[in-house]
Amino acid sequence: MFTQIPHYVLNIIEKFQNRDFSIYLVGGCVRDLLLQRPVKDWDFTTNATPEEILTLFPDGFYDNIFGTVGIPLEVEGETKVLEVTTFRTEHGYKDRRHPEVRWGKTIDEDLERRDFTINAIALQLSSNHPSPLVGEGQGEGNFEIIDPFNGQTDLQNKIIRAVGDPDKRFKEDALRLMRAIRLATELSFTLEKQTLASISKDAPLITEIAGERIRDELMRILASEYPYEGIMLLRNTGLLEHILPELVEGIGVSQERPGRHHKTDVFTHNVLSLKFCPCSDPIVRFATLIHDIGKPQVASTDEEGYVIFHNHEIEGAKMAYHIAQRLRFSKKDRQKVVTLVRWHMFTVDEKATDAAVRRFIRRVGVENVEDIIDLRIGDRLGSGTQTAESWRLKLFKKRIEEQLAPAPFSINNLAIDGNDVMKELNLKPGPRIGEILQKLFEEVDEDLSKNTKEYLTQRLYELQR
Repeated sequence: MFTQIPHYVLNIIEKFQNRDFSIYLVGGCVRDLLLQRPVKDWDFTTNATPEEILTLFPDGFYDNIFGTVGIPLEVEGETKVLEVTTFRTEHGYKDRRHPEVRWGKTIDEDLERRDFTINAIALQLSSNHPSPLVGEGQGEGNFEIIDPFNGQTDLQNKIIRAVGDPDKRFKEDALRLMRAIRLATELSFTLEKQTLASISKDAPLITEIAGERIRDELMRILASEYPYEGIMLLRNTGLLEHILPELVEGIGVSQERPGRHHKTDVFTHNVLSLKFCPCSDPIVRFATLIHDIGKPQVASTDEEGYVIFHNHEIEGAKMAYHIAQRLRFSKKDRQKVVTLVRWHMFTVDEKATDAAVRRFIRRVGVENVEDIIDLRIGDRLGSGTQTAESWRLKLFKKRIEEQLAPAPFSINNLAIDGNDVMKELNLKPGPRIGEILQKLFEEVDEDLSKNTKEYLTQRLYELQR
């Protein structure tokens, strides 16, 4: 029934039980054990108070917002933090996210406050079990599953169902609105009818949740096997208009014109591009999802009456920056998203010079070259074309590979450096040195044969005149 439970988990259970405390595995780890999925985090609940837990684990630390004690353990050379929470019964939420915690007395009380039935299952193990592999046909079978809300039935039927009144659950903690969508997407489950209706009804509450919390759930949706379906669930429940209103603005914005592949509106194209993007990185998928969000802002009509979107990639990059800030992306991830959106309209020209290919590589960054190609593939297929790569794109990829085969040429590869410039021209350190080197670099990049000390030294004096 269960996958292997690590010894360090059993050791924690044994330590509690040796002191006559009740302790249970609970939440996502039990759900994943029952589904025979890999378990990422092991969470426990107990009748021991935080103070009593800390007497058992002096190295632990207490989070008094959620009543959770973190227990750091060294596992295979890495530090893992396992969370142990005292039985809780919650009386209201201060801000749709943080509960007013009171200690509960029973495991049933604790499970009653949880979000979904599939997460409201607890597993009690016996510490004297002879094997770390617990389940049917293993040892004595010394375990008990506590499932007061029939979560196992919902697991079998692949249903996401709120515990008790869904409206109440979502108003307690509005992040559960997105978590329901995320779980349905990750597990390929269906949202139960009343739960789905309450998500749509309570969708505006998501605006009360911090940007980074929304980002984390969104990234997990995008990292799943079915990111397109997840985004469409967000759209159909009304959550998307509060999370990414810029994306929803593309609904109904036509792109059709003779000679253009696009057969759908801007919104549909964006989400289809996500569907067909071959990259599994959620950041690249996010950039693909929003790559054309600038179109509704710059839409105009030409002399023939067809809609055009001049410089939509520039407007889109500005919008992407603000979205990434709102969702509290890291600086690195924000820059990646902005870069991919800004340059997704790169020209694929079989007549491009080697220097032009190198400029493209520098513009997007070596680390982003493969990702922007993947975005282009999603963009093509999301436009209705039948082939992932045109012959021009295949040729362009080959040209890029040829330029990347040696180390990419940069200003640091010039035959002279800043010290040479200062010595030859008798200049002091300052911005002028960088300006001269940049001009030399641009010239050499067009013709690498010019990268000799003799030639560049001669050019120094010509540039200084």
